[in-house]
Amino acid sequence: GETEINLNQVFNEAKKSNVILFFDETDAILGKRTEVKDAHDKNANLETAYLLQKMEEYDGITVMTTNYKENIDSAFFRRISYVIHFAFPDATARKSIWQGIFPHETPLDDDLDFDYLARQFEIAGGSIKNIAVAAAFMAARDGQAVSMRHIIRAVRYEMAKQGKVMRREDYGEYSYLLK
Repeated sequence: GETEINLNQVFNEAKKSNVILFFDETDAILGKRTEVKDAHDKNANLETAYLLQKMEEYDGITVMTTNYKENIDSAFFRRISYVIHFAFPDATARKSIWQGIFPHETPLDDDLDFDYLARQFEIAGGSIKNIAVAAAFMAARDGQAVSMRHIIRAVRYEMAKQGKVMRREDYGEYSYLLK
């Protein structure tokens, strides 16, 4: 019952305030309705139906994001005007992300090898951001400019966070920085 009350408040406030509604990880709340086997299934289906109704009534702009489009109930797609797919970045796109990820004020070492980073690690922009932030903190702690040593260590940390096991050789020519 709390979900419907909270959603009603969100949509009412959005209508009064003339704002854009933003739902991140949309698949968590717009999931496919399932066969009712227990009270939890029934409540989940009711929440989905309620959200469908509220979205149908809402005249404003709603932006929704997900990495799992296939998990969204098909009834929502009839109510969505545009679906924009952002492809996983290739090496060229990753290099651009790496080159633009650090603010201009961030001291960067001359040893940064953006070609290597883009080629060696097939990761999304969000992971690149996490690595850049971690590397910047490491460099600040050391009182140094962000260098490949910081980035390689931050890559190892990010991969471990994601549960990805990487061997020393997965770091190629910069594996020596993993002391």
